Amino acid sequence: MDERLLQVKTPAFVIDQEKLLNNLLILKEVQDDTGCRILLAQKCFSTYSLYELMGKYLAGTTASGIYEAKLGSIMGKENHVFSPAYKDEDMDELLKICDHIVFNSFSQWIHFKEKCLKAKMSRSIEFGLRINPECSTQEGHAIYDPCSPFSRMGITLKEFEKGVASYGLHGIDGLHFHTLCEQNADDLEITLNAVFDKFGKYLKEMKWLNIGGGHHITRKDYNISLLKKCIKMAQDDYGLNVILEPGEAVALDAGYMVSTVLDIVHNGIDIAIMDTSAACHMPDIIEMPYTPQIFGGRIADKDDFNNISFDSGNIESQKSHDQYLYRLAGPTCLAGDVIGDYILNSPLNVGDKVIFKDMAIYTMVKTNTFNGMPLPDIVNMTKDGPKTIRKFNYEDFKNRL
Repeated sequence: MDERLLQVKTPAFVIDQEKLLNNLLILKEVQDDTGCRILLAQKCFSTYSLYELMGKYLAGTTASGIYEAKLGSIMGKENHVFSPAYKDEDMDELLKICDHIVFNSFSQWIHFKEKCLKAKMSRSIEFGLRINPECSTQEGHAIYDPCSPFSRMGITLKEFEKGVASYGLHGIDGLHFHTLCEQNADDLEITLNAVFDKFGKYLKEMKWLNIGGGHHITRKDYNISLLKKCIKMAQDDYGLNVILEPGEAVALDAGYMVSTVLDIVHNGIDIAIMDTSAACHMPDIIEMPYTPQIFGGRIADKDDFNNISFDSGNIESQKSHDQYLYRLAGPTCLAGDVIGDYILNSPLNVGDKVIFKDMAIYTMVKTNTFNGMPLPDIVNMTKDGPKTIRKFNYEDFKNRL
């Protein structure tokens, strides 16, 4: 652990610039070797103070709506956007600041087609349709699976054929799919083959194929060779430019949440009340759900509960081979505001700091001020030490209401 993290005032998100750079170098190598273009999915990581750095290694950004698209323009590179549906007033601005706009249905495309083709006459801009290959490779996370039954994401082959028969594909430059979530390249290969099988004859008319996000490219066990093979297959067999838009892969393991113990209470086990809330600061813990790793300990399992006595209410009764069981929880009124159960290497005291790992992704973009909880500072950790780049106060809470 970087001891400089202990200097940070809590609660705070800390971005490890060195680890971010390591991820960017891996992504750049994929681009250089294949000729694909990799975009930052801002829905996962939108720390725009680092866009200048990321822009040196990535092809640009992708957005999920008007505000993200405006933010993406800060990077000054490619600016893509996809939304399940667009407002008329938003489209007017998107046509001015984006160079790729992807539609979720033929009806949306036809609604905006005249306006889009007019914009194309005056500036370089391309349009695409999102497809649904109906090829689910996820297990147990329907909320994150765009191929789940009755999904609103993308056009199924049956509906696509109807749309082509009715409207044709004039003005459409590319197709887009996004079906993965924290997955390896073997799932991409399965999905890509389904796309080729179902939509191959339409791909031959396209300039590009956007294979979305969910690729854990910078994870240690990720099969980069297979990813490159998949990219080259689309390039060689269909003559397509290939675009990827990962979010997590850009900032994976490149951030921390630094938190302080406010109190320790006992109810069967010792419960540390932190100045960090799962509900407000790390909502994916509840939504996903998952439990983040920490320094100085590990996530508890069922055996840990079986092996420790909880009768006395005394922390010494929980000692087992110099390990201590704690529930780490937030300070809000939500009973389920629990970060997780952990085995720590040493007992906790009020005022101690706990540092959660992999806290750059889907954290800052999802924070909220339920209960009037202050938002954590955002800190950039460079070789010169921690530098606070964003602080929040009462006015940030008040002005949202």
